[in-house]
Amino acid sequence: MGEWVLKKWLCAALGLLMFGLLAAGCGNSGPKKIVVGLDDNFPPMGFRDENNEIVGFDIDMAKEAAKRAGLEVEFKPIDWSSKEAELNGKRVDVLWNGLTITEKRKENIAFTKPYMENHQIIIVNANSPIKTKADLAGQVVGTQDGSSSVEALEKEEAVLKSFKELKKYGDYVAALMDLKAGRLGAVVVDEVVGRYYIAKKPGEYTVLNDNFGTEEYGVGLRKDDNALLDKLQKAMDDMKKDGTSGKISQKWFGAEIVK
Repeated sequence: MGEWVLKKWLCAALGLLMFGLLAAGCGNSGPKKIVVGLDDNFPPMGFRDENNEIVGFDIDMAKEAAKRAGLEVEFKPIDWSSKEAELNGKRVDVLWNGLTITEKRKENIAFTKPYMENHQIIIVNANSPIKTKADLAGQVVGTQDGSSSVEALEKEEAVLKSFKELKKYGDYVAALMDLKAGRLGAVVVDEVVGRYYIAKKPGEYTVLNDNFGTEEYGVGLRKDDNALLDKLQKAMDDMKKDGTSGKISQKWFGAEIVK
């Protein structure tokens, strides 16, 4: 009788142990780390500082949101013109680097709610005779390849066709350097990047009153990553409510410009 009870007890204990292991396994399902894909030459959203560390507004936002969601975060520089292939090929889990929400992109990736509004501004040299969009006719205009600036320009076909050439660069910084050197008449650039860059060089550039439209930034994920999207969205909502997003915005832009 005693042996039978012991066996029964051992079986029950083993069963409980197996159940606990299975439950722990189920509880640990899902990613513990997310890999954020970014263009590491896109100040102030994401770029390398003098110590070669990746820093920026979106970097701070992603770190805080990941922490609140109980996730580790790794930042992986990618070819931004191939960002959707990198995401859907599972080489990165998230695109978080001034990514504009467009109907075309919505076909292939899922987005969080917009967290920032941006404009496509036109920058010229301070002594430039170019004052309006119409003055861009016959000019070589620069922008970043694969950026939403290209899509914004394509929407205004008549203006685009008036250019002598639309020259596409690997990043906006290279385009602005060519503008300064006189190889371009103007650069069409994300406002957050353009204003950050020209603020460091006062008196050298002018931003025209005309622009190529308003857009919204969101975080991009794979369409089937619903659980991760919900986690990040909750974290971002909480960051907005408690003022954390505003503080990060003040740090990088000197103003609270988050939505």
